[in-house]
Amino acid sequence: MTTKVRDYIHLHFIVFIWGFTAVLGKLITIDALPLVWYRMLIASVLIGVFVVFRKFPTKVTTKTLYKLLLAGGIIALHWVTFFEAIKVSTVSVALATMSTGAFFTAILEPFWYKRKMLWYELLFGGIVIIGLGIIFRVETQYAYGIALALFSAFLAAIFSLINGQLVQTNKPSVISLYELSAGVVLLSIYLLFTGSFTSEFFQLSQNDWGYILVLASVCTAYAFIASVKVMKYLSPYTVMLTVNLEPVYGIVLAFLFLGESEKMNPMFYVGAFVILGTVLANGIIKNTGKLKNRDKGSL
Repeated sequence: MTTKVRDYIHLHFIVFIWGFTAVLGKLITIDALPLVWYRMLIASVLIGVFVVFRKFPTKVTTKTLYKLLLAGGIIALHWVTFFEAIKVSTVSVALATMSTGAFFTAILEPFWYKRKMLWYELLFGGIVIIGLGIIFRVETQYAYGIALALFSAFLAAIFSLINGQLVQTNKPSVISLYELSAGVVLLSIYLLFTGSFTSEFFQLSQNDWGYILVLASVCTAYAFIASVKVMKYLSPYTVMLTVNLEPVYGIVLAFLFLGESEKMNPMFYVGAFVILGTVLANGIIKNTGKLKNRDKGSL
């Protein structure tokens, strides 16, 4: 087996792990907010140990620190809304809706990087809305979960844009350490002010402790560090196509682990296919250079 094939299999394994994150969120019985607090706390400790072990420098500029704090707050809120969406709807509904994150990014990118909007970004954005409309029409009982997942996808897009700038001058593991730690601090402040740190808060069942440890260690700390390493050896195009399979893996895993509760109306899968297919098409166009002359296609 060649090194490239091994890295490709490794990447699929990482994406498979990310897809399992949503299933764990459904299996864990505690509310979304304490779930995220535990996840970020444990993951930040594990990544902190990794950073110390590798002797990475952790000093950042004041301007970068502010950005890291902001990103930490955003990712914390993103995870809270993501897991809450799963708990009030289903894994399948939440993951299909979360696929819109790529298009929130496409819409925000022109403003973020001060470039013109491309015609196909608007076209694909419209198709995604059609896919969402199909899902909403057949799964109206999950309207609140869809709204939460949409907001979570929007936050994920903002987070990715901030990190896209930060990663140019800082190590990804150090960025993650700051952001996860910031998220823990901000959530802790909120929990303190709302009086949520009670004895019951720290009394978790054995199953919940087990699931949270897997979520924080394997699905967060390990997956993050491993993905950074793999991305050094595979092309962005390969990585993009593979990562977009996360909702597919997640929906299949949800059906396998959660059974009939994840069986949706057939039209739901039509809407999900429309969204996922459009996300893949958008990535293919951007990464194969089919539209070389951006100015001619700009609005």
